[in-house]
Amino acid sequence: MQRTAINPWDWSVKLGYNQAEVIETPARQVICAGQTSVDGNGAPQHVGDMRGQIGLALDNLEAVLKAAEAGLGDVIRLVIYATDVDDALKSFDVLGQRFGAAGVAPPMTLVGVTRLAIPGLMFEIEATAAA
Repeated sequence: MQRTAINPWDWSVKLGYNQAEVIETPARQVICAGQTSVDGNGAPQHVGDMRGQIGLALDNLEAVLKAAEAGLGDVIRLVIYATDVDDALKSFDVLGQRFGAAGVAPPMTLVGVTRLAIPGLMFEIEATAAA
């Protein structure tokens, strides 16, 4: 798969994401449901700890991608939901470390929400991958 970053301005690159990417000839797409900070039984983890929730949500996203024979380097779009945008942004370095290590900066949208489906959850990450 060939990815070409589209950035008419450079401000988003400084924040760790591209405005758009042109994806050439992906063999298949993986559409992931929103991943949160839950254990294997669906029980919320890291209640009250945004950084911990972001880390576990990313672990869960990686597990889903791996099961689909893909990885973070294959992610082409992210939508992130947070109950406290300012708190989430304080820990966005976690996203930068994980996606940076995978060599990608996928286009993303961050949406502030009043709550998520399961009480206690503060962060959810939805991804589309192409492999």
